[in-house]
Amino acid sequence: MHAAAICFDLHVPESRSLKAKRAAVRPIVDTLRHRYRLSVAEVDHQNQWQRAAIAVAVVAESDGRLHELLASVERYVAGAADVELIDVSTAYLDPED
Repeated sequence: MHAAAICFDLHVPESRSLKAKRAAVRPIVDTLRHRYRLSVAEVDHQNQWQRAAIAVAVVAESDGRLHELLASVERYVAGAADVELIDVSTAYLDPED
């Protein structure tokens, strides 16, 4: 089993309310869930207008497939409209644990 969690720290520069922020973040979360069939959640900055953090859990059959999915997800989030990618952090699950 190969698994990882990737967290994206986002800036939503045009947001002036929580509703506007969620309107920018929700399409990203929904697309990641449906296109890539991954577990996704907004995990931090829920009460800040211009910040968001999205975490994605990835499980794959091989190490190569895991890295392919992580790269694809990162490209999608980096290119998403209405948000700026501030930081990306990835944690890998060691199958030996």
